[in-house]
Order: sequence, then C-alpha cells, then structure tokens
Amino acid sequence: MKPTSVAQFTTLPPGTRQVVVVTGDGYRTTHAALETYAKVHDRWSPALPPLPARIGAEGFSDQHVEGLPTTPTGVYAIGPTMYGIATDPGVRYPYHRVATDDWWNANPDSPHYNSFQRSATNPGGHSEALWREDPAYTHFAVITYNMPPTVDSPVPHAGSGIFLHEFSSADGNPTAGCVSLSHEHLVDVLTWLDPAASPHIVLCPAQHLGRY
Repeated sequence: MKPTSVAQFTTLPPGTRQVVVVTGDGYRTTHAALETYAKVHDRWSPALPPLPARIGAEGFSDQHVEGLPTTPTGVYAIGPTMYGIATDPGVRYPYHRVATDDWWNANPDSPHYNSFQRSATNPGGHSEALWREDPAYTHFAVITYNMPPTVDSPVPHAGSGIFLHEFSSADGNPTAGCVSLSHEHLVDVLTWLDPAASPHIVLCPAQHLGRY
C-alpha cells in the first residue's frame, strides 16, 4: 500500500511526534490498515509496517452515536492510561490491570458517561464489564473520542468506549466501533506509543484523509 503523507496533515496539534493512521476503502468497509509514523528532526517516517485492522461492523461514520457499531472519523489523542485484563506488556503509559467491578461507563444519563469507573453495580446503558471482555481487552488504549481533550466533557448519546484493542476472534472480526488488531500487532503498537511524543490517531476512509 502507498504510505500516507502525514506531512500534509494540518489538524495535528503542535508537538505531535507520533501518529497512528487507520484507513479503509470507503465508509462501509470493516477492514482497515493501521499505519504508524514518527517525527524525527522535523521529518515523518514510518515506524512499524502497515498492519491489518478491523473497525466497526457498520464501517466509519462522521456522525457516530451511542449504540451504533460505527468507528468515528476524526483526529484523537491517546488516553492517559492504558488498560488490560493481562499484566502490563511493557507500555510507556501508566497501566491499570483490569479487575472485577471495573467498568467503562456508557450510560448517557450518568455524570461519569464515557469514562472508566469502579462500581459494584452496572452503571447502566451499554456499559461494559471490562474484566469479562477476554480476549478483546487483554490490553487496550483509549481513543479520546467524545472525551477530554477532544471535547471539554462527553456529550450524552454521542458515543463512548472507543478503544484500540485485540481481535475478539483469532481471525479478526468487525467491532462495535473500536479499532482492533491481532495480539502481536497490538502489543507492538501499544509499546511503541510514547506519551512524551503526544501521539494522536487519525480515523478516516482513505479517500477523505485530505480533510485532516
């Protein structure tokens, strides 16, 4: 595949020195390619080989909402903490090992909507019991869709829990809106990401990357 011309992006925040680009052929595909780039001495270069990924069961969307299996287009930061059911694989971020009663709150009526929450009871809505999502949540990074710093506070019903995580099945499968990779490839990406490099992720059909 032809490498993405990251140098042409105009919407990356200043200081961004790592970029993950996830593209597919049009809005309806569930298959994608994940590329990684690093900026060294003001030049962008590929970091890892292009990796096969899966996205939402209904493809990309410019208007993602809660409960629809689409992957939201846009440019997002990587959340400040990485998570996983398994032990830390050696990431450079703070890492929280998921335990019983660890949820991702997907209840639009909750003040904790679209955030990690420890709770003895289900927070409601489409909230996910993170400790039960094996192997998908063996390790994962948070894509900051509908959460700070992308927005000041989550917009109710706009969608929640967009992660970079592991395939749910050995051969890969469409997701509920997240981006997924094989275990080996996921670990390669998560351990490459460096918070000091202010990494961002671009999600978009290949034909529309010019908007960023």
